[in-house]
Amino acid sequence: MYSAKIIEHKGEKRIAIGFDNKQELIKRFKKLEGARWSSSKKIWHLPYTEKYCEQFKIKEVEENANTDFYKLLDKFIAWLKSKRYSANTIKSYSEAIIIFLKFFLNKEIKDIDNEDIIRFNNDYILKKQLSASYQNTFVNSIKLFFRIVDDRKIDVELIHRPKRAKTLPNVLSKEEVKSILEAHSNIKHRAMLSLIYACGLRRGELLNLQPKSIDSKRGVLIIKQAKGRKDRIIPISNKIIEFLREYYKLYKPKYWLFEGQKPGEKYSEKSLENVLKQALKKANIQKPVSLHWLRHSYATHLLENGTDLRFIQELLGHNSSRTTEIYTHVSTKSLKNIKSPFDDL
Repeated sequence: MYSAKIIEHKGEKRIAIGFDNKQELIKRFKKLEGARWSSSKKIWHLPYTEKYCEQFKIKEVEENANTDFYKLLDKFIAWLKSKRYSANTIKSYSEAIIIFLKFFLNKEIKDIDNEDIIRFNNDYILKKQLSASYQNTFVNSIKLFFRIVDDRKIDVELIHRPKRAKTLPNVLSKEEVKSILEAHSNIKHRAMLSLIYACGLRRGELLNLQPKSIDSKRGVLIIKQAKGRKDRIIPISNKIIEFLREYYKLYKPKYWLFEGQKPGEKYSEKSLENVLKQALKKANIQKPVSLHWLRHSYATHLLENGTDLRFIQELLGHNSSRTTEIYTHVSTKSLKNIKSPFDDL
C-alpha cells in the first residue's frame, strides 16, 4: 500500500508518495520519470502532472487545504461582475487567481502573505519566463482578490507591479499598409482590415460594430462601450463608407456588421487574426504584424499629416495624453529634417 499527497518542495508543486521502505519498492519507484528523494522532508516525490495525479488518484482541489477555494473564487467573480469589468478581464483575472492559489495548494488562503507573493514571482513567473505584462495581470488580480478577502495576512499595498518596459509602438509605412489592405480579393476580409486602419480600431471594437454604428450622413463611426466602458465617435471618410456599402450589398449582415458563418453570429477574433495572417503572406511581408500594428500606424500617420495630438488622443480613446505622446517617438516627420553630421564629412 502507498499514500499520496500534494506537497510544495523548493517552490514547486510535487506529489509525495509514501510506501514501505523496501529496496524492491524503492528500485521500482526510481524508474518513474522525475522521481526524487527529499532529504529534508524524508520522502519520495514525483512531478505534479495529470498522468501521476490519475495514476495515484490525486484529486487536485479536493486535496487542497484551501477549503474556501471555490467559495472565494465565486465571490471574487461576482465582485468583478458587479463592478462591470469586461468578460475578457473577468476571465483573465479569475484564471490568474486559480493559478496563484493552486501554486499554494497546501496553504490556507488566510495564511498567504507578502513573502509568498515574492516567491510566486520568482518561482513561477520568472521561472517560466513569462512577460512583464502577464505578471502585471497577476498583480492586478491578486491585489483585487485579497482586497475582498477579509481574513488575510497579506498587505495589498506592498504588492508592486513590475517595472514597465519602455517600448515603442510598431508602425508600418503607408506602402506596407496599402499592400496588406489590398492583398485579399474577398471584400469582407478587405473591409475588416481597412476599417481597423481607417478608424484606428481595436480588434474588439471592430467585431462589436453593428450596421447602425455607421452614421453615413454625419460621416462618423460610433463606438459603444469600448475599453474603459467609454463611447466615442470617429470621423469616417466617404471612401470607406462607399466600400462598406459594397460589402453590405453582398453580405447583408443581420445584427453584427461583420458576422461569422451563421447569420447573427459575431465574427471570431481567431478568424480575424487569420485574415491578417493570410494578407501578410499574400503581400509578402515578413514582419510579425498584429492587428494592433494597424491602429498604431493610423495614429502615427495622422500625426505625420499634422493632426493635433489632442485630437488623436480622442480618436483612439486614450484616457491619458501620455499614452498618445508615445507616437511622437516613432513619427518620422521631424526626424527627416535632422541632418546627420556624417553628411558633412
